[in-house]
Parts: sequence; structure tokens; C-alpha cells
Amino acid sequence: MAESGARRRLLLVSTNYAPEHAGIGPYATQIAEHWAANGDEVHVLAGMPHYPAWRLDPEYARVWRTEERRAGVSVHRRKHLVPPRQSAVTRALFEATVLGHGLLAPPAMNRPDAVIAQMPSLGGGLVGARIARRHGVPYIPVVQDLMGAAAAQSGIRGGGRAASAAGAVEAYALKRATLVGVIHESFVAKVAAMGVPEERIRLVPNWSHVKRPSRPREEMRARLGWRPGQTVLLHSGNMGLKQGLEVLVEAARLDPALRVVLMGDGNQREHLRSLAGGLPNLEFAPPADDDDFPDMLAAADTLAVTQRASVLDMSIPSKLTSYFAAGRPVVASVAAEGGTAQEVERSEAGIVVPPEDPRALLDVVRALADDPGRADALGARGPEYVDAHLSREAGLARIDALLAEALGAPRETPPEDGEAREPGTAGGTGEIEGAVGK
Repeated sequence: MAESGARRRLLLVSTNYAPEHAGIGPYATQIAEHWAANGDEVHVLAGMPHYPAWRLDPEYARVWRTEERRAGVSVHRRKHLVPPRQSAVTRALFEATVLGHGLLAPPAMNRPDAVIAQMPSLGGGLVGARIARRHGVPYIPVVQDLMGAAAAQSGIRGGGRAASAAGAVEAYALKRATLVGVIHESFVAKVAAMGVPEERIRLVPNWSHVKRPSRPREEMRARLGWRPGQTVLLHSGNMGLKQGLEVLVEAARLDPALRVVLMGDGNQREHLRSLAGGLPNLEFAPPADDDDFPDMLAAADTLAVTQRASVLDMSIPSKLTSYFAAGRPVVASVAAEGGTAQEVERSEAGIVVPPEDPRALLDVVRALADDPGRADALGARGPEYVDAHLSREAGLARIDALLAEALGAPRETPPEDGEAREPGTAGGTGEIEGAVGK
């Protein structure tokens, strides 16, 4: 183990990494670059950029293995399958290729002091556990999404049969951990049920990783072609199975005066486009670049987070941290008993409606449009919540504390932003952003 204050050698295993700018990738990138900036020798075992489109970045089309230097971090990329359509079989093949190539060609580096793995990638989790065991060093997985629950709840084809197998592999990896980080308190019981003692589970919520809006809303709306006075409902992020984005297509169909914008990419994009059948008030927008993204969110009247009714405790949408920072009200079409509803209600920055109910969603959107004072008041609570609980500094401090404890330091309570709060916060990548679709 590295001595206190000494330069550490760290390996982070994360299938998703920069230049991916959605889901789990930004969190893995900021963690690695934070450690490198503090003087650590940091290596990342990553996949090829493919998310959220689930299409391989053309720059990596013929690449099997490569090493890059990004912001002081050595990034070791390994080729894997990128399935254009999600099913239990294609997901299993994806994980098998991540696992196989990671084991056959681990990073060329000296013995690490610790191995940290971003899950939900089961293959990545197993690779991290194996490398840590080989070197006899601490292994610390951070659970962004629960794959066993995802297979059962997300609607992926063949998911019911795959759930027990995914859960068994997940449990195998987690039980071998020195400590397990989870991004939301709703994950604790699930992880404990896999055989991980609760005294080895730590809460390490994600943080808001985007800038605040900087341009006047009307200026951005004019640039986007959104008419003055037109109510705009925007969904940003992965278009995957678990989102149940059909509810937004039907909301657009019910109210031709409402403009619904689906911004992003994913394996359900073409299905949704086909379902829409050319609705003139439904817009499919490409992912925004980092500079425009906060202002596009802020230009909308309402921001939507949606999940299938079956989704309860598999993930927390990472988009919430960005939504709160944008300062617009959130309408959450999600199960009331799930972790996503808990986060929206805790923030007091949005309203929860029943999932898969376009009329209920539309009623709230219209009510907020008719009462702009209430909409603005809800939206204003989002940045306040970010300032109090979701700063990058606090998030990285929790990760630092988790790593230090695994390396043998006494357990500390990492510094909290603002006032004391109840456990938990918004977070993941995944949704499964990095799995079956955030």
C-alpha cells in the first residue's frame, strides 16, 4: 500500500470514458483526472467510445488495443462488441467481450495500490476483481446501476431469464470487494442481499458535472427555432428501453400545441421515430455539445425524466444532476416508490406523475405552463439543491474518502455541501445509461 501522502498508482476500470459525455463516462473521467491532478499515477482500462448512440466511434473502427494520454491519465482501451440492438443475448456478448479482452490484455503497468471499478459493466467488474486479486490489493467497485435488477425491470428482450445469471455474476464481483460504493441509498438493501455486509457499503452519490446556463433563455430559444409562447417539453439523454419514452410520443400526439423535444441518441431512437409517424410537434435533436448543453436545458419550459413502470430500484438517472443545475422544473413520469421519484421529491424541484401515463404527464406540463410563477419557483430549487448537495468538490471528496479507507485510513465522514441532509442524492450512469439505456 502507498504510504500516506505518497504518490499512488491507481487503476480505474470503466467501460465508459471520455470522449463519451453522457451517462457514466463523465464521472469516470472526472475521478481519474482528479487523482492525476493530485499527483497520482492513474491508469484507466476502458472500452471503445460508443455511448449513448451504441455505435462505435468511427475513429476506433479498426482498433483492437490502444493506449492514450488524456489530461495526465493513461487510458488503455480494449475492443468489445457494440450491439446496435439490446437483448439479453447481445448484452451478454457485450459483457463477454469486455471481460475476455480485459483479461487477455490487461493494462501494461506496475502493481497498482488499488483497483476501482465502475459498474454496471459486469465484465469490467470481474476484470477489476481479478486484477486486484492477482496483485493482492484493495478492490473497490462503485455501483452506478444494478445489472440483475436491470435485466428484470428494463424491458430488455429475454431479460427475465437473464436476471438471475446477471445477479449471480454481480454478486460474485461485489462480494470480493474491500468496500462497495453505491450512488443511492435505495441500492444498499439490494447489494446487502447479494451477500455484502452493510458495514462494507458506502454511499458515494454522483454530482452535477455540467456548467450553469449562461445565455438568455429567449436568445437560445430563438436560435433553436422554438416560437415565443410555445410550451417546450424536453427530454435529454439516452433513448433506451428502460426510459419508456413512448409516453412522450403519446403526449405530443395528445396536444399538438405542445413541442416535445427528444435530445440525444440510443438504440430506441428509430423505434420512437417510427412510432411518432411524422408528428410535426415532436422533434428529434442530436446530443448537444458541452458548451450548448446547459443553455438548451434552460431554454425548455419543462424537463422530462421518464421510466417504465417496472423500473424501481435498478438505477438513478444521471440526467437529474444536469436537470437540477438548469433551473427548470422537472416532471418525472416514474414509479412513486422508486429512487428516481425520491430524488425529485427530495430536491423539491419537480413533480412526480404516474409512469406510462401521457395524460397525467401532459396535465402537469400544461398546469406549469399556465402558472409560470410556480414553474419558476420549482426550477429555482434545482440549482439550490445542486449548491447544497451535488457539487463536484463534495462528490470527489466522497470518492477520495472511499479510496483512502480501502487503503487503510480510518473511516472519515467526507465534507458535505451546505446544510446537513438526509442520506442519498441524485446520480447514476448509467440508468442503465451504460447498460440497457439510461
